[in-house]
Amino acid sequence: MTVLLMSESETEEKVTHENVTDVVSRDHAQHLRLLEALVFAGTQALDEKELADRLPNDADVKRLIVDLTEMYAGRGVNLVQVAGGYAFRTAPDLSEKLKIERPVTRKLSRAAVETLAIIAYHQPVTRAEIEQVRGVGLSKGTLDLLFEQNWIRPMGRRRAPGKPVTWGTSDFFLEHFGLPSLDDLPGQEELKAAGLLDPRSQPPIFRAEEPDLPLEPSEDEAVEPLAVDETGR
Repeated sequence: MTVLLMSESETEEKVTHENVTDVVSRDHAQHLRLLEALVFAGTQALDEKELADRLPNDADVKRLIVDLTEMYAGRGVNLVQVAGGYAFRTAPDLSEKLKIERPVTRKLSRAAVETLAIIAYHQPVTRAEIEQVRGVGLSKGTLDLLFEQNWIRPMGRRRAPGKPVTWGTSDFFLEHFGLPSLDDLPGQEELKAAGLLDPRSQPPIFRAEEPDLPLEPSEDEAVEPLAVDETGR
């Protein structure tokens, strides 16, 4: 049996070499953690100089970037170069699965709320009749908005000069307010108390002498009120 003996100097050299390697490895791992934290916390992409300014002087920035890039390769988040700097971004193959679509609703103006209330209580009603109740002119955009958000729908044409379009509420209106039918609308006094009608006014009830004319098929399928000629021309 052969026993290899190392001199004291050789032993010290080996131990010293191993210690240096361990220290370098630990330092690199710590630098890598710091780089990861810097990129994660950055509000924008950080370039090499900005990263170097925040890392210890002995950190090898280029190597750290390469190692961190490899570390995140194949993960849900990748380290990528953007706008001259480095940042974490969602893996390209996952982008479609992370899209979130939310319906954007616009808050109704007071004029729109009043118009909707008038239509609900007096339907079918024309623009001119709505203006008569409100006492002011009605912006065309108001009906556009209510129609686009599916609150109202064109119901027919009044048998009157110009054959103006009449408007009524949609099924979505009933669903939104949890009403089984229009018969379940709150009373006029409740409406005034809610601020939807002027408490000083007593809105007239419109009763057409003859049934309204139905819309033409092309008008009934219109997707915007602008496509419905209210004058009948």
